[in-house]
Amino acid sequence: MNEARRRRLAMKAAQAAGVNGLLVTHPADVRYLSGFTGSSAALVLAGARAALFTDGRYRTQAKAETSGLRVVVEQKAAALLAVEWLAEAGVARCGFDSTHTSVATLDSLRAVLPAGKRRGFFVGLEGLVAKLRQVKDSDEIGRMRRAASLGCALFEEVLQHIVPGIPESEVAAQLEFMARMAGAEAMSFETIVASGERSALPHGKASAAKLPKRGFCTMDFGVVLEGYCSDMTRTVHLGKPSQRELDVYHSVLEAQEAAVEIVAPGVTCGEVDEAARSVLRSARLDKYFSHSTGHGVGLEIHEGPRVASKQKQVLEPGMVITIEPGVYLPGEFGIRIEDTMLVTASGGEVLTAASPKVWMEL
Repeated sequence: MNEARRRRLAMKAAQAAGVNGLLVTHPADVRYLSGFTGSSAALVLAGARAALFTDGRYRTQAKAETSGLRVVVEQKAAALLAVEWLAEAGVARCGFDSTHTSVATLDSLRAVLPAGKRRGFFVGLEGLVAKLRQVKDSDEIGRMRRAASLGCALFEEVLQHIVPGIPESEVAAQLEFMARMAGAEAMSFETIVASGERSALPHGKASAAKLPKRGFCTMDFGVVLEGYCSDMTRTVHLGKPSQRELDVYHSVLEAQEAAVEIVAPGVTCGEVDEAARSVLRSARLDKYFSHSTGHGVGLEIHEGPRVASKQKQVLEPGMVITIEPGVYLPGEFGIRIEDTMLVTASGGEVLTAASPKVWMEL
């Protein structure tokens, strides 16, 4: 099982950080290390020992989805039981993810410990498991390929519903219905459909606004398949475009392809961002590019690494990232083009390549 190997790597990283135990409560991290897909659980590691704590709703599911660890099902809060287990297991210093633990929660966890153990027991290790999740193994890559492939197929299907006069919300609903019918467990995030002047909103959620007779329609969506997210954006045009619309679209496309081309092991995330940004700078459009070039994708739609300006993190084989530059002209229109990419041993592979990015006029 990949989860057993991941637990060993997580424990090794925890020990390198100076702790001899690890408490994991963030659902995506719990799933990554155990295979358990429920919404409420706490996983603990201490040396070669591992235990998963959850409640009665997940009694059958937890035992079916996990192996190589102890499963404890009680009605008491899972995290509190987990801390009791850690103390009894002889853990002196326990790592936890401070990113996903509130001060109030940490106080309640400390209160479970014997008075003599409370001081210095918990050590904040920000994103320890999340950093491991950045590099995908072969099983994860296979799942992400299938999720990306489904996303591409859905885009091709939804094009027949892109006609003037229908609400953006109807396009989103149709896309999401087809996704579930095709086997998607959920959407990766709330589907974005933004048309006409609303396409200038980078995160323009689907609204009651009707698709224009002439103008852009941007669709940003993803599906969850076998637990893993896909993410892609395509911008199409309804009716005859102006020369300005054509020019800006092809500038965004050139920027996106420049960033795609540079993706490779050893390249920094900042260099990928600059590859896209420099093209838009040459076209005098960079001030209308208001967000980062991309982000990691996996069990969650937004993971590390962050593909943004001046980011020093180096790409590694197995990382999966998005490349999504955009230009947003307030009161006029907006354009974003996004692919999901796998960093390979020799370069990069576009997982959403089946969906064309060429100018599309409907």
